Amino acid sequence: MIMARVLIVVDMLEGFLRPGYPLYCGKGAENIIPFIKGKIEEYAKSDEPVIFVADHHADDDLEFQRFPKHCVAGTKESEVVSELKGIAKKEILIPKKRYSGFYGTNLDEILEKENPGMVEVVGVCTNICVLYTVEELKNRDYNVRVYKQGVASFDDDAHEWALKQMESVLGAEVV
Repeated sequence: MIMARVLIVVDMLEGFLRPGYPLYCGKGAENIIPFIKGKIEEYAKSDEPVIFVADHHADDDLEFQRFPKHCVAGTKESEVVSELKGIAKKEILIPKKRYSGFYGTNLDEILEKENPGMVEVVGVCTNICVLYTVEELKNRDYNVRVYKQGVASFDDDAHEWALKQMESVLGAEVV
């Protein structure tokens, strides 16, 4: 029997992947788009779910005390990049307001329904939203695989640190 999988795509949004936005993650983040597109296409072939967790902040979100105003709900900045939309047969969009894909969302319920044997994770930023989503996945006892080719950050040192944390502390498979 084939193990059920779910792909979680974290914050692959216009505001993080396009130059000119305040939290543009840089060329390194742009460079992971083809890998992620390939993963989504793989999931589409087997009709497996792809979950986009995406920053969708209120205009006055308290997070803007720590980071510049970004990805306000309803703006172009909060949209999934065009290269990744409309590929998956089972595409689920979960708007989020904090780093973790679980905080204040229905991600937990969706995963319980899908009951995956493996949750694969890609996206940005490795050391922020990817890390905190993986942390919660592992604390819920999911098997987690993070693709090095599919994650990026604006901070290379923090990116490497987060990959090590996810593997050595959280027990995620980092490939």
